[in-house]
Amino acid sequence: MNRRNFFGALTVAASTLALASAALAEDYTFRLHHMLGQQAPAQTKMLEPWAKAVEENSGGRVKIEIFPSMTLGGRPPELVQQARDGIVDLIWTVNGYTPGLFPRTEVMELPTVYRNDPKAANLALYDMFEDDLAQDYAGLEVMFLHVHAGQGLQTADLDVTSLDDLAGAKLRIPTRTGAWVIEALGATPVAMPVPELPPALQKGVVAGALIPWEIIPPLKIQDQTKYQIEMYERERFGNTTFQVSMNQARWDGLPEDIQQAFRDASGRDWWGQVGDIWRASDDFGIKFATDAGNTHRILSEAETQPFLDAMEPVVDRWIEEVTGGDIDGAALVEKARALVTENTAD
Repeated sequence: MNRRNFFGALTVAASTLALASAALAEDYTFRLHHMLGQQAPAQTKMLEPWAKAVEENSGGRVKIEIFPSMTLGGRPPELVQQARDGIVDLIWTVNGYTPGLFPRTEVMELPTVYRNDPKAANLALYDMFEDDLAQDYAGLEVMFLHVHAGQGLQTADLDVTSLDDLAGAKLRIPTRTGAWVIEALGATPVAMPVPELPPALQKGVVAGALIPWEIIPPLKIQDQTKYQIEMYERERFGNTTFQVSMNQARWDGLPEDIQQAFRDASGRDWWGQVGDIWRASDDFGIKFATDAGNTHRILSEAETQPFLDAMEPVVDRWIEEVTGGDIDGAALVEKARALVTENTAD
């Protein structure tokens, strides 16, 4: 080989290696869409740290761009379909915005299944996911599931200490299980995504809502309510389940090391940590409300029992609703309760 051909061959080889290296170092950008504002704890305390962990795990090859407040279009109930259709790569959303679509996962929304330990509930969700819940998520690759600290009752003027105080009141709820709770308590459910709640309270469309304390600061709920009410030992009126999920085709097209970057950021420890994040955000929210002059009402044990008695049939209603085919509602309730107890800190 002459000198010119030798160096020409070296140049071709170097170019080939450079192209191969570039292919190995390909960057991956993902768009994550959700319904709350960019200052909401859900973004600042949960989504941003999670995205940063994925990016770091990937060695900088992954970039996750977060789009809050439905800035990519649509309404919150459309988020699941946006992910399934590949309109966006990732979503954070309330499962119950699409009623009946995630029936197995609803077990963690039921009153008396989960009490007020979001970490225990999240770990129970993790422990149940592969065997009991994964079939709910066709078209999606779940990064993580979680609950919040539980549905507290927040009202404009109603100081609720008995079931009679709720008779006929219109209350907002995002999920069908929450609607069943409200009906069981003698009130009237009004479904709406949480960003629509402040004007609904202001205009008197609803008298209150079942929502956690965490949402008070970002939506300024303290300006539209006077009372934040929960039961004895901070037990709540059921819960809401959430998901962070990716479009399945996008996930399937990723190389193994990029998938691993997501898995490593979304393991069991993270699911538990998300529970701690929501617990702390909830504690901050109730302090925010009481500092603004609102009343935090914790019902006594005697006051609480009629509410628990009234809500117990909701569990039976859910079991009857979902049982059939390959879903055993009673077994899911039993397993969820056992795992929540197992994962509850002493």
